[in-house]
Amino acid sequence: MSLASFLKTRLVPAELDEHINRIRKPIGSLGYDPWGYNNEAIKYGLSITKQIYEKYFRVQAHGVENIPAEGPVLIIANHSGQLPIDGLLIGYALASREKDARIPRAMIERFFPTVPWLGNLLNEVGAVLGDPVNCAKMLANDEAVIVFPEGVRGSGKLYQDRYQLKRFGNGFMHLAMKYKAPIVPVGVVGCEETIPAIANIKPLAKALGIPYAPVAMPVVLPAKVHLNFGAPMYFDDLEIPEEQVTERVEKVKSEISRLIDKGLSERKRLF
Repeated sequence: MSLASFLKTRLVPAELDEHINRIRKPIGSLGYDPWGYNNEAIKYGLSITKQIYEKYFRVQAHGVENIPAEGPVLIIANHSGQLPIDGLLIGYALASREKDARIPRAMIERFFPTVPWLGNLLNEVGAVLGDPVNCAKMLANDEAVIVFPEGVRGSGKLYQDRYQLKRFGNGFMHLAMKYKAPIVPVGVVGCEETIPAIANIKPLAKALGIPYAPVAMPVVLPAKVHLNFGAPMYFDDLEIPEEQVTERVEKVKSEISRLIDKGLSERKRLF
């Protein structure tokens, strides 16, 4: 038995290995797709995430069956927690569902691919640099795509601003309309408490070339996470003024706010 095979049998449960093999994913003869996704890498990634999802954050996910079984779809959620833990947990919820599981692609901040080794690793488990061109290609390829319209405005917010949605860009709505992709809104509750930040040292962030430099404890707290997936929202592709596009974005934002409130009402304790 080779070292790779030995490690796989030790780290990847047989049922998870079979589960991933059943999910159809267009990859080349070397096991990669054009954006770097690798079927074997995702097995290791999901094996680790399973422990984090079930035992550390003890995630409760409701409505994940609302994500269509096939075709392009945008999974739009609130962003929080300094690190992209929310995207990881949303991705696992979809990839692990018993019926019609899908491995979504996550649009990530431009900072992450600049970190040595990290960029390639994130590509292998399905992440893609978050720009409109990449997102359009993903949707054209019938992918399920996770997008956080708040961007760093959301992930870098301070604890005092927790669960207050920041401005959404309109880009995701234009793509949803163009590719006739339904939007599934998601309210994430719990990630705000994983790495609560009390301040952001902007001069330091600028000097280091990073999105933000939070003043926070250097640990990830085991906050209990609630994920609430809403019903798919459909928007036609008729040419409309930008003001009406913004109105559609606000409808999605309002639904996410409602789902956040739902998660907060369901939460009995922080940890």
